[in-house]
Amino acid sequence: MSKIPESLRYSSTHEWVEDLGDGRYRVGITDHAQALLGDLVYAEVPEIEKNLQAGTVCGVLESVKAAADLYAPIDGKVLERNEALNDSPQLLNEDPYGQGWMMVVAAESSAYAGLMDAAAYANIAEA
Repeated sequence: MSKIPESLRYSSTHEWVEDLGDGRYRVGITDHAQALLGDLVYAEVPEIEKNLQAGTVCGVLESVKAAADLYAPIDGKVLERNEALNDSPQLLNEDPYGQGWMMVVAAESSAYAGLMDAAAYANIAEA
């Protein structure tokens, strides 16, 4: 069973979002997603200042067994990206809710509020 922290919100495409306050949101992939992908060897994260639209492809994740699109979980603008993933994409496997974060996005609180809570995400992740 995957770890699904109660303090985060989730998208149906297996991204998590953390409210950092002041309209800033940290984004990553869920434990469930990294487990499905296997050992990650490459992560393409959107550039700073890129405008994201929820549900659209904004990056790519490559593992030893597959490549998968990264979807924007919310509308917003990229403020930061986790540059550590360039040299250490395995952080997505080792610590998906910590050092494996992908980006920080400026967004409206309504976008965050529209995401699933942990219980709702567990229903789709464990299905």
